[in-house]
Amino acid sequence: MKKLFIPLFAVLFFTGISYSQKQIPLIGSNAPSFKANSTNGVLTFPNDFGESWKILFSHPQDFTPVCTTELLELAYKQPELEKLGVKVAVISVDNIKQHENWKRHLESIDFKGRGLQSIQFPLFEDPNALNSIKYGMLHRPSSTSKDVRGVYVIDSKNVVRAINFYPVEIGRNMDEIIRIVEALKTADDEEYISTPVNWNRGDDVLVTYRPFSNEQYKLDPKKYDAQFYSLDDMIWFKRTTKSTVLENE
Repeated sequence: MKKLFIPLFAVLFFTGISYSQKQIPLIGSNAPSFKANSTNGVLTFPNDFGESWKILFSHPQDFTPVCTTELLELAYKQPELEKLGVKVAVISVDNIKQHENWKRHLESIDFKGRGLQSIQFPLFEDPNALNSIKYGMLHRPSSTSKDVRGVYVIDSKNVVRAINFYPVEIGRNMDEIIRIVEALKTADDEEYISTPVNWNRGDDVLVTYRPFSNEQYKLDPKKYDAQFYSLDDMIWFKRTTKSTVLENE
């Protein structure tokens, strides 16, 4: 019995260590680096993507309906993402040959009557799932062999800024993912700024402090009324050009 106990203890001990090392990267942490073959050649993510913002998408399997619509929509959004300074990468446990065949197939489909799309972003192979595990893309209660639909938004300093996971049966909303990047960049552009519920580009933003004193307001109330307004003394908004124009119309 003693001979059996020691190996069993060792297995449980080392399994526990291995599992603890698979914690997903958290918001504010450095994005894990990996080098792998892709439809754009061998690349290191995120390092080879420069100082752009990056979005890493995972998907369960090539040649499946939901994944096909997602990548075609993502391909259509490429110009919008490039304008935002965002580069995209896609990963799944399929091998490079499968990715290349699927890419050719995708580029032959006219989705939503928009014409054929050229897929410029790389599709990384990950047949051993090692890189998917680094990013927590395999959710074992759901599947031990296929990625869930993961999204990592990574900034120009390769820091994780947002994380989303979706079940395999539900396609992602690419407009929402773009909105996340726009909101993060808006908050980064100015100190003490955040975005309220259902915020979209051009909407008014929240100021995390009262933006003027009573004395300052008395000196020039029109100046501050043109820039700020409040719902109560704790919720202050800063007007955008868009809201100012609408008020003046």
